[in-house]
Amino acid sequence: MNFRTAIIETGRIAYQRGLLTANDGNISVRLPDGNILITPSGLCKGRMQPEDLLVITPEGEVVEAAPGRKPTSEQPMHLEVYRLRPDVNAVLHAHPPYAVALTVAGFDLRNDFLPETRMTLGSIPTTDFALPSSPQNAAVIRELIPHHDALMLRQHGSLTVGRTLEEALINLERLEHTARVQYLAQTLGRIVPLPEGWWR
Repeated sequence: MNFRTAIIETGRIAYQRGLLTANDGNISVRLPDGNILITPSGLCKGRMQPEDLLVITPEGEVVEAAPGRKPTSEQPMHLEVYRLRPDVNAVLHAHPPYAVALTVAGFDLRNDFLPETRMTLGSIPTTDFALPSSPQNAAVIRELIPHHDALMLRQHGSLTVGRTLEEALINLERLEHTARVQYLAQTLGRIVPLPEGWWR
């Protein structure tokens, strides 16, 4: 599967699973030459075509684009990830509803009740609030993204990264699964943490 096909497939999966809605969210991949393949602004990620994607430099200059297409307005956040994480080759910004709902209600995502979350993602911190599509989004992830593969953008969405796009998508799916279980457990009345020292 080539990079363009992988982004199209990832967008469709995320859209069909309700992790993206309308024309929200954005996806990018670092290409072997160091440039970035990224989704366009204003287009539903579940209905994209390969030719809709753009190629930009690490500085954000457009190298290749179909007529009328411009990069996502969240481009600075993607570029900040690639600048700070040489090990990362894929970035996925989504709007998973359970995870976003927790931040809207003032809750952070916990990692002390599901072994899979603790072992694969570790902690999932929540950033300060930043206006969507503003340079603030790059600023609020700056201190966190070097140490985490999954973040919540307060009252906005999620940011997951990976060595591959598949890894970034798996991190997104696991983040939302964790949020949903946390929400359901809180609704039932309490969350029972994992036994102390279980991972040793």
